[in-house]
This record gives sequence, structure tokens and C-alpha cells, in this order.
Amino acid sequence: MLKVGITGGIGSGKSTVARIFETLHIPVYYADDRAKWLMHNDQEVIQGILDIFGKESYKNGILNRGYISSQVFGNKELLARLNAVVHPAVRQDAHQWHEQQSSPYTLQEAALFFENGSYRYLDKIILVTADKELRIDRVMKRNGVSREQVLSRMDNQWEDDRKRAISHFEVTNNHHISLVDQVIKIHQQLKLI
Repeated sequence: MLKVGITGGIGSGKSTVARIFETLHIPVYYADDRAKWLMHNDQEVIQGILDIFGKESYKNGILNRGYISSQVFGNKELLARLNAVVHPAVRQDAHQWHEQQSSPYTLQEAALFFENGSYRYLDKIILVTADKELRIDRVMKRNGVSREQVLSRMDNQWEDDRKRAISHFEVTNNHHISLVDQVIKIHQQLKLI
């Protein structure tokens, strides 16, 4: 079975595009959601986070996201250490999930396939793109964060041109072209592979 990644920079609309694929009965693994689940339920991941951030990282058994965010904000070394705990666990969880599916292909949605090297475990990549200012505006409205916070997160992601060079498909999400039409075209091509 074909494993297809769907990625894009923060605010590009990759989750929206993934939901369109779901309407076509394609199963989607949402890596961020599963990462959150693993950080609350996988004992190795929990211990790894405790080893990095100490007992403040969990309060009453619940991940203290605010504390961890404040620690990794602007600290690439701590962010890399956190990712080194979480990303391998997500990769293993995604592999197990994929093996349980029965469809022409599966989708795995994540923002950092290229940055963390996970794209190597996938057969094809769909890149979702949008204009930078539109992305910034979307994230500020969605998350209630400042422009500077959005730009800081963007700094941890590759530029679209770099991602485009090793992606197999692209969906443009600037409200000028129908997302549904673009998804259906890619879906038809993937079913033939």
C-alpha cells in the first residue's frame, strides 16, 4: 500500500486538504494529534520529556504545554531534543497504523516531514502551499498569537521552494483555485500508482 505524506508550512491548510481526502474515503494519520496522544500515554515518551524538562513538564499527569512551549521558544537545542524523543515514537506509531489500513493509499499529515527526515519513509509527498502573509494571518487568527510568534515557528520550517524540489504533488491554497478539484486530480493519479 502506498504511503503518502501531506505537508506544508504552518497555516498552509494541510489539515483542510487532508479532510477533503477523507471525504474520498482515504484514511489520514494526523501526526500532531497522535504526538499529543503519545506525550500523554506512551511511557517512554513521557520519561524522555521528564528527562529533558523536569517534573514541571507534567502537572497531575497532564502535559504542561505552556511550560514546554516557553522552554523551547527560541531555543533550537531544546526543541531538537524534544523532537528526538517525539518524532521516532510518532514514526513507529504511524507505521503500525498504516499496516492496519486497507485502501489504495494512506495519508500521513504533518508539518515537519522534511525537517525531521520522515519523508524518507513515505512513497509520495503532497505539498500544500499558500502565500506567506495569508499563512501568518490564518495562524494569528486561529491560535490567537502574535506575528512574531508565527514568524518564529516559520523559522523552524523549510521554505516552500526547498520542499517543492522533493515533493511529488502540490496543492495551492490561496483561495484562487478549487481545493476540491486539486485534491480529486491528485487522488485519481495516486489510485493509478
